[in-house]
Amino acid sequence: MRVSVFGATGSIGESTFDLLQRRDDIETVALTGGRNVARLAEQARALRAELAVTAHDDCYDALKEALAGSGVEVAAGTEALIAAAERPTDWVMSAIVGAAGLAPGFRALAQGATLALANKESLVTAGPLLMAEAARHSARILPVDSEHSAVFQALVGEDISQVERVIITASGGPFREWSKAALAKATLAEAMQHPNWAMGQRITIDSASLFNKALELIETREYFDLEPAQIEAVVHPQSIIHALVGFRDGAMMAHLGAPDMRHAIGYALNWPERRDLPVARLDLAQIGALSFEAPDPERFPALRLSREVMELRGHAGAAFNAAKEIALDAFIGGQIRFLGMAELVERTIDSLLSDSCLTDPVLALETVAAMDQMARQRARAIAAHMD
Repeated sequence: MRVSVFGATGSIGESTFDLLQRRDDIETVALTGGRNVARLAEQARALRAELAVTAHDDCYDALKEALAGSGVEVAAGTEALIAAAERPTDWVMSAIVGAAGLAPGFRALAQGATLALANKESLVTAGPLLMAEAARHSARILPVDSEHSAVFQALVGEDISQVERVIITASGGPFREWSKAALAKATLAEAMQHPNWAMGQRITIDSASLFNKALELIETREYFDLEPAQIEAVVHPQSIIHALVGFRDGAMMAHLGAPDMRHAIGYALNWPERRDLPVARLDLAQIGALSFEAPDPERFPALRLSREVMELRGHAGAAFNAAKEIALDAFIGGQIRFLGMAELVERTIDSLLSDSCLTDPVLALETVAAMDQMARQRARAIAAHMD
């Protein structure tokens, strides 16, 4: 099987690399990364990749030097990422963080490849387009978020028309028990202390604010074609149950597993088979108890905002994601406070709604890209005048 990994040096990419290097039946076509060119070169050498691409033009020389004599082709920049996605491949991991992952995913689907989708933003910003592109080329999209992989697995052999509700779980992050007053003073370092998962900076902060879960609610609607009222989120601090599917007869199917992304990645890599994976096996007696609680919309307004986006549809997802990325940049840069992220996103959405441009029924990659840029500009302008 020929595979490519987009976002190879991030947390999902590293877990994918771990699984790939354990296989002797894999040919690695392309690996892509950002500025961590030393690690990208190590991965490319270990997997004997045909091509290594850094997204940053100014990193080309460093990557070229790191791979000198290896036989691995080197490229850099946005166009090189697109070209890499156009190489014939059987399976592609889409793990680039942010809207930048959208175009390579579309190009991979156009080649008929199976797309293992860890890039949340693709479904959030252009879900109908992405699913239509897969159908057009008889390609398949397999979810890699642990929650959506869990739902997918719970639905094997089931008729989705019989589904009454889908519940995705959230750990609650490091601030689960913090008061709103304490959250107002939360620091970047505190937001990075996730209790269960080892992830990159941006996704860890998104988890702390529950914006990560907000994106996943929208993803659930787009991937499984459910109504917003059918989709729920519940805080589950142990991160053992990843999702539950409830059926019209009252029965529920739950997917359990240790908090290790190699579960979902391995399922997508080996689908439709199951193979041994190097993950911990659960000891339920040792775990003892699993607990659940409703998320607090006052302390974590991201979930409420995502429901508004699901109702609006159109370009609202693209605007929501773009504003969220700018808000995250502003928090990381010290420009706004932790709770200011949700405020900035809400103010951006409200501003765009007043212009009547979010609900345009004409959805295309070009219009999604235009909304992305418009929302980023609007969010930056609003952030500049926030405390």
